[in-house]
Amino acid sequence: MLRAQTIRFAFGSLGFLALLCLWVGPVSAQSEDERPWYRISAQAELGALAVLSHKVQFGSDGTYFNYVRYGGQDNLYFFSRFSAELKIAERHSVVFLYQPLALETRSQLERDLRVDEARFAEGSGVTFRYGFPFYRVSYLYDVLSDERRELAFGVSAQIRNATIEFEEINGSRFKSYRDIGFVPLLKARGSYTWPKGEFVGFEIDGIYAPIRGANGSDNEITGALLDASIRAGVAWLDRSRLFVNLRYITGGSTGQGDPEAFSDGYAKNWLHIMTLSLGAEIARP
Repeated sequence: MLRAQTIRFAFGSLGFLALLCLWVGPVSAQSEDERPWYRISAQAELGALAVLSHKVQFGSDGTYFNYVRYGGQDNLYFFSRFSAELKIAERHSVVFLYQPLALETRSQLERDLRVDEARFAEGSGVTFRYGFPFYRVSYLYDVLSDERRELAFGVSAQIRNATIEFEEINGSRFKSYRDIGFVPLLKARGSYTWPKGEFVGFEIDGIYAPIRGANGSDNEITGALLDASIRAGVAWLDRSRLFVNLRYITGGSTGQGDPEAFSDGYAKNWLHIMTLSLGAEIARP
C-alpha cells in the first residue's frame, strides 16, 4: 500500500540517480557560436520530509482532525522529487515535474473521531493513509540575458491525485476519499552562479483561488497552494551540479464540495510540510 509505494520510490530514486551519473560523460568545451539552441536537463532530489501542520474535516459535523497531534504524523518521512527541463534559445523553459507524496501512520485515538457519517471510537487503533502526489508542467521566460544569472516568470498547470483513507485496524470501519483535480499556478525562478560554478537560487509556484475554476474545482471552494524553495550548490563534472534544497509546501481547501462524495459536501483540508534534500542536476549538451 502507501508504505510499499514509499519503498519503491526510494529504490526508484536511487536508480534514477544512478542513471543520471551514467549519463554524465566528457563534453568538449563550446564557444558562444557553437552553443546549441536548446538544452535538456534532469533533476532528482532525495531527502527528509517533516509535517509541520496537517488538519482535515469531512462533513459539517465531522471532526477537524489534527494528523500531527493525534494521527501519528509527528515523524520524518522519505522525500523524493523528479523533474526534466527543455530550455530553448536560452530564455524559454518548459519543465515537467513529478512529486510523490505518500504518508501512512497508525495511532490509537485519544478521543472520538467522526469522518463524515462514520464514527471511530476513542481508544480504537486507526490506520491513516494520505496520498497527494502531483504532476506539474511549467513554462518560464527568463528576463535576463546572462548565462550566470536567471530571473524567470511563468505559469504552471498541476494535476493532483489525492487519496485519503481512515481504516480501523480491526476492519470494522473504513472511509476512503479520492480526487483528481487541475490547479493553475503562477511561477517564478531565479539563480546566481559564480565563475567557479557555485550557485544559489529560489523557485516559487503558488496561487490563492477563492472562486470555482481557478481553484481546480467546479464548486465554490477556497483553495491555495504555495511551493517555495531555496537552494545552494556547486558545479559537478561537466554541465552538472550538486545542491542542497530547503522547501516549504503548503496548501489545501475549505468549502462545499461534491455532495455525492460526502454527506453534505463540506470538506476542509490544510497541509504544511518542510523538506530538506540533496539533489543532482545533469544537463546536455
